[in-house]
Formats: sequence, structure tokens, C-alpha cells
Amino acid sequence: MREFFTSKDQPYRPAVVGTRHSVSAGHYLAAQAAMQILEAGGNAVDAAVAGGLALNVVESTMTGIAGVAPIMVYMAEAREAVTISGLGWWPKAASCEFFNTHHGGTIPLGVLQSVVPGALDAWVTALERFGTMSFADVSAEATRLARDGFVMYPLMAERIEHFSKNTRKWPSNAEIYLPGGEAPQPGDLFVQSDLGRTLQFLADEEGAHSGKGRAAGLDAVRHAFYQGDIAASIIRHQSENGGLMTAEDLAGFRVEIEPSLWTRFHDTVVHECGPWCQGPMLLQALNLVEGIDLRGLGHNSAAYIHTLVEAIKLAAADRDAYYGDPRFVDVPMEALLSKDYAAGRQAMIRPDKAWPDMPPAGVIADRQGSAKRTPAADEQTFDLLGHPDRVDTSYICVVDCHGNAVSATPSDGAASAQVVPGTGIATSPRGRQSWTDPDHAACIAPGKRPRLTPNPAFAVRDDGLIMPFGTPGGDTQVQVMLQVFLNIFVFAMDPQAAVEAPRVATHSFPSTTDPHPCEPASLYLEGRMDKGLAPSLAALGHRIEWWPERGPAYISQDINGACAILCDPETGVKVAAADPRRPAYALGR
Repeated sequence: MREFFTSKDQPYRPAVVGTRHSVSAGHYLAAQAAMQILEAGGNAVDAAVAGGLALNVVESTMTGIAGVAPIMVYMAEAREAVTISGLGWWPKAASCEFFNTHHGGTIPLGVLQSVVPGALDAWVTALERFGTMSFADVSAEATRLARDGFVMYPLMAERIEHFSKNTRKWPSNAEIYLPGGEAPQPGDLFVQSDLGRTLQFLADEEGAHSGKGRAAGLDAVRHAFYQGDIAASIIRHQSENGGLMTAEDLAGFRVEIEPSLWTRFHDTVVHECGPWCQGPMLLQALNLVEGIDLRGLGHNSAAYIHTLVEAIKLAAADRDAYYGDPRFVDVPMEALLSKDYAAGRQAMIRPDKAWPDMPPAGVIADRQGSAKRTPAADEQTFDLLGHPDRVDTSYICVVDCHGNAVSATPSDGAASAQVVPGTGIATSPRGRQSWTDPDHAACIAPGKRPRLTPNPAFAVRDDGLIMPFGTPGGDTQVQVMLQVFLNIFVFAMDPQAAVEAPRVATHSFPSTTDPHPCEPASLYLEGRMDKGLAPSLAALGHRIEWWPERGPAYISQDINGACAILCDPETGVKVAAADPRRPAYALGR
């Protein structure tokens, strides 16, 4: 571990170093919930589910049990990473034709953007397959935080205030998030009684069937949500508001457990989820920069930033052309992740000139992806505050004393979705990350999953070192994860310094979220960077924008809230990091 503590740049927060178990999460109360489970003898999966459920409460405008929760699990004994999709599908009544005919090709806010909730089944499936504890055990702290309340903090207060116009349109949301007609302020006690009752109901249903064994109890939780009383409430709300979801859509849903996708970056294997999310884009970007002397370019130099941004654009072009639900789309992942393919694409990174918009997608075995346009043709202004999901999502990772690890990126809160009356939950609005163009790989189809932005990851080095890592942030997630990974494995920063280091991002490709706007040639630099970078980067063709050094908390969405835990299984030393740009926190012992 010494190699990661050689940097002279000291982070704002200390790296949290322990030898037993570690947690890093998007909110400090979620980190505490996970740590309580570890201290009580639970494994990494038990703790991650506890922390994830707590995030669904303390960040309920950004995550929810009726949202999405892609999860990656690394069990030390098996030495393999598996993925749990945690992503629901479109109702059987949904189609491109429906949205093109009735909504002008857009996906409106409200129940029509709903897909089947994936998060609850993902958490339960993780417990069932890899955990040791009951749902009641791991949900107890989340239930208490909802029922008894927690102290409102600035980021959530700002979100509620900013999206209050939408909230007032939906009475069930306003009842919770605008108590007395006003947004809660930092320092107020914030209670979510309905959500607390929902979590307690699920635990009670488990208890009523626990005499038949742990598996039966967990299946009762799943049944109560997808076929029982909660399902009935969801379907009633959909029906009363013109939604498309039916009881059949809910009852037939189960998440999928699959092997991870991976690529090798020098002596480290990086694992990601499949092309039902944008995760493979990180693997492609790593392949594109692997053969470049990044250390020689200099960390956060103009040449280094230019190289990373151009690699991201190339990976984004393939994402836009090829990625989609592999149950519906033949995604040529083996070809896209091959080193030979990356070598050919790397030649498109021009050291003296930036692509003015998204480059063309690669051609694979005489195939051409569905992206046939460049975003420059229909440039739109990105409105950060107009897109609730741009300030959405959270993250948690856990490593236990046995070396088991979990990486999860839960999302979908009540800022952009209607709360189902009496439940405190908002049905996943993830459908907005689909296209109404029937020729697009990520288009709407009955039973098809949208192409998800949340994408947890793992890194495993040849000497056994492992690192779960991830971040919220929509289309900037992969960009931040790439920078954090390189900060650690190329520039040998300790994880806390790596997540704190100033960042860049581009939106020079179509946004994943409807209506898919873009900012050709855009390059955002964090305010702490050297101001002298701007002229050099502008001369290459980048259009420079600056994030403020400090500002409203919502701006942290683009800069994100990365978390990571670096673990040496031989010594047991674990170094946990959490991003100070959000109320994220790391704990360890």
C-alpha cells in the first residue's frame, strides 16, 4: 500500500485506513448503517444492502426502493465479480409508436416514464444469493431513519427547493417534501412516515413467513412488493394517472445475475456491468488510453485532459451506436472490447485537434450502429437544473474482513417521479433514458430495459489488490470513474486524494436522457484547476466552461461524488475514500 501514499498533495479529508472492514457511501448515515451491520457480524453484501436501503431514505430525492440499483458483488472465495442488474423493464403496453403518436416523440415527466421497479428485487436477490442476514435485520436502520426522521442537510434541501415547482404538481410528493407548503431547511427534522411504514410492512411480511426458512422470508418480501399490497398501490396509481404499467408487468419481473464484463489495463483487470448500462464505455475508454504514456503527459496537463476527453468521445460514439438491452439488441461486446479494435480507434485521438462533436462510431464486421447523426446538427443547450436526473443517484461500496466486496449505484428518487400515495415510494422514472427512434439500440420496446447510466465497477490487480469504485453523475459517471481510476493506478494517489483531485467532463455527445441534448466541443473544468489550461485547450478546439470552485450543492452532480475502497487482501489493509463534494463519508476499522 505504500505506493499509494507517496503524493505530496494532501487531501482535504484523510484517507480512512483500517484492517478489518470498510464502507464508503454517498451519505454519512448510510455509511453508518452499513458499518453497524459489519460490526454485528454481517458480510459485505448484508452491509451494502443496509447502506443502500438507508440511501433510499436519506437521499430519497435521488434514490428509492422502487427505483434502480445495479450491484456488483465480488466474493473472495470464488474470486469472481458478478452483476445484479437492478434495472426494470418497460411495461408491455409501451412502444416507440405510442410516444411518437401521442407525445411528439418525447417521454413526458410523470407515470408514462415509469418502468418496473428494479431496486427492491436487486437488494433482496443480493441478500438471498450472497448475504447472511434477514431483510428485517438490514432494513432496521433505514426504517428508523424514515419513521423517526433525520436532520435535513444542504444538498437535499437545495434539491427539494429547486424542484418544488414539479413537486407542487404532484400532491403525494408535496405532502412529503413540502410539509406545510414549504421546503424543509437544513437543520429541520425530516420524517417520511409512509416510507417507514412500507419498509416495516416488508419486514413484517418476511417475519410472517420466516418459519419456513430464510429464503421463504426473503421471497415473501419480494412477493409483497411485486404481487401484494405494494404492487396493488403502484398499479392503482398508474391506472388513475394514465400510466401503462399493469399487475402482469410487476408480477413477472426478476433481476438478472450475470458475469461481469472486463478488460485488462496493464496489470489490473477492471470489471463492469453489461451493455444494459453505460458501464462498458469505461472499459472501452481504458483500452483507448492504455497504450499512451499518460504519466509522461503529466497529470491534468492540457495534453492529458485532451487525451482523456477525446477517448471519452470515441467511447460515447460506440455507446450511442451499439449499447442496449442485450435481450433485445445484438451488442458486439467482444469486438468492442478487443485490443485490436481499440488500437484502430486510438488513431482517431488527434493530439493537435479536438473532435468538434461526437466522432463516428466504429464499424464492426460490416456493421454500422444506429447512431447516424452527429449532435452538432441539432445542438441544444444543456439545462442542468431542468433535468432532475442530472442531480440524481448515489453510490455505496463495502469490503468486509474476508475480502468480499460490493459496489452499487442506486438511483431514481422523488425529484423526477410521482410518489405512490400512502407508500412513500416513487416508481422508477428510468424510462426517460430511452429513445423513441425505433432504429436506435436503446429504443423503447415492450419488456425492454432502458440503457442505464448508473454503472458500479471493480478493479482487481494481479497481486490481489481489489477496489470497488463508482459515482453518481449521469453521463459524467464514466468520465469521473476513469479519472479516479487513473489517479490511483497510474499516478499512485491514495484513494482520498484521487477522488478529491480536480476533474473535467464533456457533453459533446447526446445525453442519455430524453430529449437527448448535447453540447458539441464542450469541456468543463473544475475551478481549482490551473486557469492557464483554458487557452491551450481552446486552441485545440475545446469550448471551455468552468465549474465554480464552490457553489450551490446541486452543481456537484456533474463533478459527482466518487467513492472507493482499496483493499490489500494479504495484509488486510483497506483504504476508503469519499468525495467531499457531496455528503459522502467513509468509515473503517
